[in-house]
Amino acid sequence: MNEFLQSLVGGTITGLMYAVLGIGFNLIWGVTKVINMAHTGFALIGSYAAIMLLQMAGIDPLVSIAFIIPVLFCLGIALHRFLIKPATQNKTLEVMMSSMVLTYGLFMIIINLLVFLFKNDSKILAPSYADVTFTFGPVSVGLLGLISLGISLLTLAAVYVFLSKTFTGKGARAVWQNQEGAMLSGINVDAVTSITYGVSLASAGLGGLCLAMIYSVSPYAGIVWMNYTFLVSIIGGLGSVVGTLVGGLIIGIFSVVGTMIIPMKFIVTAVFTLLIVILLVRPQGLFRR
Repeated sequence: MNEFLQSLVGGTITGLMYAVLGIGFNLIWGVTKVINMAHTGFALIGSYAAIMLLQMAGIDPLVSIAFIIPVLFCLGIALHRFLIKPATQNKTLEVMMSSMVLTYGLFMIIINLLVFLFKNDSKILAPSYADVTFTFGPVSVGLLGLISLGISLLTLAAVYVFLSKTFTGKGARAVWQNQEGAMLSGINVDAVTSITYGVSLASAGLGGLCLAMIYSVSPYAGIVWMNYTFLVSIIGGLGSVVGTLVGGLIIGIFSVVGTMIIPMKFIVTAVFTLLIVILLVRPQGLFRR
């Protein structure tokens, strides 16, 4: 029982981090029909930024958030204005397919640039308090795990508030549901879309920061992260923050707790089998609007 509880806590923390990656990916997919294959590449940028700031300048990971959010937000706006928007203006091209090819190329550029700068060595985010652990009954949780948990919950809450309480977020939801109707209602679709890209990549950067606190990071980790990001978005369904949260928890808990009964080498197969089962029951995802 103790081992199960420990795995459950670990899976919950992992699942929330996957949900943070998935929510930004979900946003872009829903609002602009663009599948941003480079999404977890930008999460890697957040990971490496936090690691380098700590190693080279002694800046605490929590302080580095003040750097990661604005930089990734600006990169998101630039991505939309200078790459995605020009590439998807040709109405003869299918937006989803062309965006996948375009952003996959960008993803490979990011990965190879990181390999050039940092080699393919694994790096960890290890501040001075990395070894601090708290015990709650039969469960032990590291301080970094609790910090990752807190950042993940705050990020998901912030995106929810952005979409449900702000004018821009409501505009994004309107564009999501009916772009032409949103334009006729006076919404500046271009500005709303650019800001949405900024929010998406800022959340990706925070997801990368959280993952670097728990796992070692290498440039090719982004490929693994992208697999889980797809899973979270598909299982949860487009258009729902709650769905993304639930999808992340399902994948995180299943992949961690599942190792108690399934050999580690088969866990990925089991996760994708779970995806197939869920989609057979709910092809639109669990919470799609």
